[in-house]
Amino acid sequence: MLLLFCYFIPNLCIMNSTASPQNLDLLLVNSPLKRYGEQERKNNFTLPTLGLAYIATYAESRGFSVEVLDAEARALSIAEVTNYANTRHPRWAGLNLLAPTYRHSTAILRGLSPDIQIMLGGHQAKAMPAEIMNDTAIPRIDALILGEAETRVARLLEDTGERERLPQVYWRENGGTGSGAGDNSWLFPDINDLPFVDRKFLVQDPYIDGGVVESAMIASRGCPFRCSFCGAVDPAHLIRMRSPDNILAEMRQLRDTLAVRRIRFLDDLFLASPKAMRAVFTAFSEAKTQLQWDANGRANIIANASGDLINSMRDAGAREIALGIETGSDRLLKHIGKNITVAQAEAAIVKLCRAGIDVKGFFILGMPTETRKEQNKTESFIEHLWATTEALPGVFRCSVFAYRPYPGTIDWQRLLAAGFSKEELLTYTQGEADEAIPERDEFDFSTGLQFGEVPAPEVRQAVTRIMKRQKEFRPR
Repeated sequence: MLLLFCYFIPNLCIMNSTASPQNLDLLLVNSPLKRYGEQERKNNFTLPTLGLAYIATYAESRGFSVEVLDAEARALSIAEVTNYANTRHPRWAGLNLLAPTYRHSTAILRGLSPDIQIMLGGHQAKAMPAEIMNDTAIPRIDALILGEAETRVARLLEDTGERERLPQVYWRENGGTGSGAGDNSWLFPDINDLPFVDRKFLVQDPYIDGGVVESAMIASRGCPFRCSFCGAVDPAHLIRMRSPDNILAEMRQLRDTLAVRRIRFLDDLFLASPKAMRAVFTAFSEAKTQLQWDANGRANIIANASGDLINSMRDAGAREIALGIETGSDRLLKHIGKNITVAQAEAAIVKLCRAGIDVKGFFILGMPTETRKEQNKTESFIEHLWATTEALPGVFRCSVFAYRPYPGTIDWQRLLAAGFSKEELLTYTQGEADEAIPERDEFDFSTGLQFGEVPAPEVRQAVTRIMKRQKEFRPR
């Protein structure tokens, strides 16, 4: 995958911002996955940090000067991040805390100038707020923000004292902790009213994929399903989708200003219901944007969809649909609360490929309670799907991962109950990606723990074997 708008700058003297050197209100940092400088980055592309870009765009629309430093995309070392942050010396520095990068984030925080105020968010913050507030590796916390943060971040930039009137905001003060309280509407901003993401905050977007200029978007927030392993699961989250007109307006803007020809929807679940799907497909077709798009779907919804709905999806520009299939075992699918069957997964894939829509199937090996026989069934199922779809117009490809536990999930609670400790579940090791599949580099990290019958090293070997086979079978 080649990059179109990527500003790799070893000396960090130029940044993707219009903020003046003397006046920076907020520096948002996406921490690196590896200790760059000590470890090589083999994959030259990572998904854009749309969450941080949304916060930055909204704050800038409110009159604040903001930068986003994507240390993972730039392969920056911890020292480079802290040196840059201290040189720019913003009023606030914000980090999104994620399980795989948590240790690197805390190292960055310890290196920041003590008069820079610190705000923290991200999945780890939402899943483990008490642990983070009590983590002595983090020197100070001026605002721990849980959930969607655009409007609350802007209010904090206006006045730190406003944190007392903001729900789901916590901080340290005078040896203790404080918490805000206020109208819960702060937690779920109207996503039709938010400004479109300013691409200057994204180092690697738009980008070129297979010769086509592509850009990422988010059209909805939340997911109605509760898969046991998924870090996006939140029963309290308000699920909503932008209006078709609002989505189309951003698509046209990307097409007309940045020559984008394909959109990649990074929603947790873009194709969530037949009713919503039909409304979006109709709007896309009537608009005649000449844009293709990729999105995430559900196997059971696609399997039960009418042929007319599938054809309207294709006619609306669908190029590839990603489906979380996870395993070839019906027993395991039921255990993880996936609410699909192996037969439904196959039916959905065949239905899409027959209509000329490509499919990307996500699979996980080494899940808790998975037997060796079930892992073998998953690998055989992938081979079966390749063979079944080989003569169809649409292409099926797989993307396989080794299981990783995430805090806040149903699996997390199960594993703690089974005797695993939080410390070992959060201790990630970064391996070295196989030279034949360097694009897997950013995914090659794990706890190294065994959760099913197959030992962790064998699970990782199986992932590598399947992905090599995928590349040979249908490389794209």
